[in-house]
Amino acid sequence: MYHDKHTTVFFKGKWCSVEQASSSLYGQTIQNGNGAIEGLRAYPTPLGTQVFQAYEHFERLQYSCEVMGIKLGYTVDELVSLTYELLDKNNLKNAYIRPLVFLSENMDLETAGASNLFLSAWEWQPYLGDKLLRVMSSSFQKPNPKAFFIEAKISGYYVNSILAKNEAKAKGFDDALLNDMNGYIAEGPAENFFFEKNGCLYTAPKGHILPGITRATIIQLAKELDIPVKEKLFTSEDVEGADGAFFTGTAAEVAGFESLNDVKFKKAWEDTFGNTLKQAYKGLVRSAEAHIVDVV
Repeated sequence: MYHDKHTTVFFKGKWCSVEQASSSLYGQTIQNGNGAIEGLRAYPTPLGTQVFQAYEHFERLQYSCEVMGIKLGYTVDELVSLTYELLDKNNLKNAYIRPLVFLSENMDLETAGASNLFLSAWEWQPYLGDKLLRVMSSSFQKPNPKAFFIEAKISGYYVNSILAKNEAKAKGFDDALLNDMNGYIAEGPAENFFFEKNGCLYTAPKGHILPGITRATIIQLAKELDIPVKEKLFTSEDVEGADGAFFTGTAAEVAGFESLNDVKFKKAWEDTFGNTLKQAYKGLVRSAEAHIVDVV
């Protein structure tokens, strides 16, 4: 799915076959989860293949490395250039790109001194598929933001997401929705959450979520389409009686809900703000302007 014998990757400073890429099992990223990751998508556009918001993603990768004391060793411009070279070497035009900054051998609980970059890419349809999702409220919470840097994407953080996803799947649902430590809805395992109610979109504010790059794009698109958006704290009770809901993320793009805890939403998905924004997002990422979008 992710690679075959012809796949080329960037590994430890050089291009090689994925079959030649190997690393120590004593590395700190494998042993303790201390490594920085990103996820980007490339799309075919009238200007050729474009990586959507590449600079924003690699600036966040830089931030993730900085807060964890990881020496990245590459500038944003260099990372963008390597990404386009990766796509070219693998003849990919519509792809998901996964950078990983992984660490050398170190069993101490302080950041290892040496790091390496791994870049891979593959064709990948939206992570959650195209069907509407049955989502459940998870018994797991997002960790206290004082326990780590919540705006960084660190490998080990995703154990929490795996637990929530496993629970949802075991109970017959497609995905999970997690609260924060105070009982307010935060986000999905790897996605931000929006819901529509009484003519307005709502999403959790920064502080207890990873404020996604796709989330920022959706907020910007909503403003351009005169769709009101409020960032505020809310509970599952506030979502009851909502017209619609959806997840956003680079891997998932925009994924609509069928139901939350088996309670369906009032509107048909086709009539929701979520569907309108999904179509706008699909058009944007494949447009000539896709690579120059400015989000705040």
